Amino acid sequence: MQFGTRKLYEDINLKFTPGNCYGVIGANGAGKSTFLKIIEGDLKPTTGTVSLGPNERMSSLNQNHFAFEDETVMDTVIRGHEKLYEIMKEKDALYAKADFTDEDGMKAAELEGEFAELDGWNAEVEANQLLQAMGIDESMHQLKMSELTEPQKVKVLLGQALFGNPDILLLDEPTNGLDVQSIAWLENFLADYQNTVIVVSHDRHFLNQVCTHMCDVDFGKITLFVGNYDFWMESSALATKLRSSSNEKKEEQIKELQDFIARFSANASKSKQATSRKKQLEKITLDDIKPSSRKYPFIQFTPDREIGNDLLRVDSVSKTIEGVKVLDNITFTLRPEDKTALISRSDLATTTLMQIISGEMLPDSGTVTWGQTTSQTYLPRDINGEFENSNLTILDWLRQFAPKGEDDNTFLRGFLGKMLFSGEDVLREVNVLSGGEKVRSMLSKMMLSKANVLLMDDPTNHLDLESITALNDSLIAFTGAIVFTSHDHEFIQTIANHIIEVSDKGVVERSDTKYDDFLAHKVVQEQVAELYK
Repeated sequence: MQFGTRKLYEDINLKFTPGNCYGVIGANGAGKSTFLKIIEGDLKPTTGTVSLGPNERMSSLNQNHFAFEDETVMDTVIRGHEKLYEIMKEKDALYAKADFTDEDGMKAAELEGEFAELDGWNAEVEANQLLQAMGIDESMHQLKMSELTEPQKVKVLLGQALFGNPDILLLDEPTNGLDVQSIAWLENFLADYQNTVIVVSHDRHFLNQVCTHMCDVDFGKITLFVGNYDFWMESSALATKLRSSSNEKKEEQIKELQDFIARFSANASKSKQATSRKKQLEKITLDDIKPSSRKYPFIQFTPDREIGNDLLRVDSVSKTIEGVKVLDNITFTLRPEDKTALISRSDLATTTLMQIISGEMLPDSGTVTWGQTTSQTYLPRDINGEFENSNLTILDWLRQFAPKGEDDNTFLRGFLGKMLFSGEDVLREVNVLSGGEKVRSMLSKMMLSKANVLLMDDPTNHLDLESITALNDSLIAFTGAIVFTSHDHEFIQTIANHIIEVSDKGVVERSDTKYDDFLAHKVVQEQVAELYK
C-alpha cells in the first residue's frame, strides 16, 4: 500500500484461518487501520488482492457513531447482517401492501424461505441477547439511535459487528468507550468465537486475553507471530538481546530461546487452543523472532517533596448536570501512599469526580480538602482545550510550564527529544498535533511540575502501545500519590493499590486490593445476590 511517495508496506502475503484471533500491532501511523480497510474493501491496495472463501461474510465495527441516527437500536444491530436485514424489510413492505397480489404472495414465499435459511426468526432474540449482555436494557431496544448517549451507541455498533456470527470479524479499537464489564464480556465472547477475528487494539490485557497470533506492522512489512501480545513483546526483547550478544555460543542462545518458549507454552491462553498453540510455539527457531524498531518515550515523574500525613478528604460531594444527578453524597478519604483507580459504569461520573477533586469544577454541595503538603497536576479526559486557538510551537508551549533554569531551548529540546519530539518536530504548532502527540505534550508538562499527586482521567486514550507501556512503568515507579481512571485492565491491575467504585446509586465503595482481586470479589458478590433473589 502506497500513498504518493510514502510506502506503508509491500509484498504482504498472509492467510487468516478460522478459530484464531489476530492482533494487529504497530507504531502510530504504521498503517494498522489502513490494513483493516484494505481487507474490508474500503481501500484498494496499490498492488495485490484480498480474497475470501466462497459465501463467507465479513463484518466490521463501524467507527461513525452517528451513522444510524434515524434507525431503532434493534434495527441497527440486525443491519450487521445486511442481506438478512434487506430481506426482512422487503418482506415487511410486501405484507403491508393494501393490494397484496398473487405475484406478491409468490415473492413473499421466496423471501420467507431465504429468511428462514438465514435464521431470521431468531434475529431479534440474538440481537436482544447481545444488547443486554453489554448493558443496553430491553426498554431501549426500540429507541432511535439519536436518543442514546455516545457510550451506548458504541455498544450498539459493537453488537452490530458481532451479530449473525460473521465468518470474518474486523474490530478496530473495540474496547474504546466500553466500561470494564462490557470489555470483560467481549473478551469471553471472542475467546469462544469459532470464526476468524482480526483486531486492532491498544489494550494489552485485551490482546493477551483474546489473541492467538500477532500481526506486527514494522519495517514496511506485516509479519505474523504465533502467541499473544506479551509473547510478541518478550520475544522481540529477547531477539534484541541475542543480536547484541553476538559472541555467545549458538547453543546458549538456542537454550535461552527454548526456555523462553517453554514458559509461554505452559501459560498459553484460550485453553481450547492451548495444545495447538503450544505445538506452533515449539516450532519457532532463532530466525523466526526479530527485534522491533519501536521507540519508547522516557517518562519519569519526580516529586519535589514528600506528602505529609494527609492526602485528600472528599466529604458529601454531590453534582447534577443537565438535570441528572451524576454524583450523590460522595465521601471518601485517601492516604499518602494510595494509588487510586476510580471506576464506574458511567464515564461521566468518574470524569465529573476527577474535575471536582482537581478544582476544574465546583460541586453543588460538599467539600474537597487536600493536605497542605500536596501539589497536584492534572491530565483531563478531553485535552483539546489545552491546545485549541494556540499557534505556539511545542517548544514555546512547554516553556510556559518550565521552572526557571529549565526554560532554555537546550534543556527543553533535550526533554522533548526523550518524549519522541526530535529535531524540527519541536517547532510544529500545537494546534495541529495528533491525539497521541497532545497527550505526550501534556505528560511533559506534568513531569516539569514536579507535583507529588498525579490526577489522570483516562491517560492511555490516544497513546500507542509503546507510550502506554512507558507510562505504565513510570506510574508503578512513582513515589507520590495517584488518582486515575482507565479502561485498561493491565494499567489498573499493575498501578492501583486500591479501587474506589462509583455505583449508579452514587455510593462509593473502597477496596484496598488489586484490581483482579476486586473483580473476583464482585463476581462472588453477584453470584450470592443472585442466589438470594
